[in-house]
Amino acid sequence: MANFKSDTDHLLVEQQDNIAIITLNRPEARNALSDQLATALRKAIAWAGEDDSVGALVITGAGSSFCAGGDVKGMGARENVGPPPSLHEQYVALVARHKEMAGAIYKMRKPTLAALPGAAAGAGMSISLACDVRVASDNAFLTTAYARIGLSGDYGVAWLLTRVVGPARARELLMTCERVQADKAERIGLVNRVVPADSLMSEALALAKQLAGGPPVAIRYIKDNIDDAYIVDHDTAIEREADRLLKSRSTNDHREAVKAFAEKREPNFTGK
Repeated sequence: MANFKSDTDHLLVEQQDNIAIITLNRPEARNALSDQLATALRKAIAWAGEDDSVGALVITGAGSSFCAGGDVKGMGARENVGPPPSLHEQYVALVARHKEMAGAIYKMRKPTLAALPGAAAGAGMSISLACDVRVASDNAFLTTAYARIGLSGDYGVAWLLTRVVGPARARELLMTCERVQADKAERIGLVNRVVPADSLMSEALALAKQLAGGPPVAIRYIKDNIDDAYIVDHDTAIEREADRLLKSRSTNDHREAVKAFAEKREPNFTGK
């Protein structure tokens, strides 16, 4: 498949070898999710998940923010043409949009990484939580933000946050909207690494390169195993894990890894 072409300058997409880099590009609005940006982002995420040339996905923000969440200013400025949609129609559309963004990132069976140059708030925090790994600059912060504008949350934020920091901390962060600075975020497991601001992208891309160079089949099964940890008992987890182990053991990648280990070299994985 061809590289993805964004149809708006609100979203930049590039590919470095097998790493797709998606940049939210509304720095003047702290990369808040305008309708135009959100639509393009959903398309880019779908492309990254489906295109075999993409081995890992990095999502970041232009300027000094990751994403300030929904475009609050735009919420009251949208023009309604014709009769307003019913509550059910709004619900169906909302669920679809959120599943196609944070839901699609979480379900992607490739390594995903959020590089946070600054604020990740509301939906921006949700997008980062949907990624496997979060690398933050030392001047970044995260905040749920929803309660500040009288909202309960979206993009699966409560589900994601509970799995990252546990239910007690999730309740606190959702209800207080605390701005969690980078050092504390790393301490409580909200982000994986904190790095100097001027080396954020180099550090994030180095990690993405490492993850993208891993065995694709085994990584898919690893993500399946982790997802199972939340929904099945231990015996069932052992059974499913064993099934996936046997399947991954039958791959060319496993044989290549064993051979490379014996030859004291790095393996060359092909996803087969």
